[in-house]
Amino acid sequence: MNTGLMFSTGKDDWATPPEVFDPLDAEFHFDLDAAASASNRKCPIYFGPDQELECDRDGLRSGWDIPGVKAVWVNPPYSRGLQGKFIEHAAAESSSLGITVVMLLPARTDTRAFHDWIWDRTAHKPQPWVREVRFLKGRIRFVGAPASAPFPSMVVVFGR
Repeated sequence: MNTGLMFSTGKDDWATPPEVFDPLDAEFHFDLDAAASASNRKCPIYFGPDQELECDRDGLRSGWDIPGVKAVWVNPPYSRGLQGKFIEHAAAESSSLGITVVMLLPARTDTRAFHDWIWDRTAHKPQPWVREVRFLKGRIRFVGAPASAPFPSMVVVFGR
């Protein structure tokens, strides 16, 4: 099996297509994009390598405790090591701050991150800090991508 095709494109900053983001934004009213750049951000406030906030903010290494932020969008880097860290961080930030965090992720239900932070395999339901898991029909074509993603996707909603 060609795992290079399935797990790596050499690019970690694919922008979320509007047909995926816009309905979610209409539902949740996002205040912060916690894994973005100036060119692919979905919210005026964002964390990323070229963010415009006065303090140095990295969506993975810092808290998402910005005054007025109630809903956070995250389309994290899909590198396997980073993705799990973003999922863990989203669960922690949502729980500690009482905010809603919505993540777009590959629907890889066999991963440790999925079972540690999203799905309770013993109870056969989402973890207590996960409000909902939505599996998307078809394959997403990220903005600027030459073809659709080689994997199915899901949206995970953290928070109560």
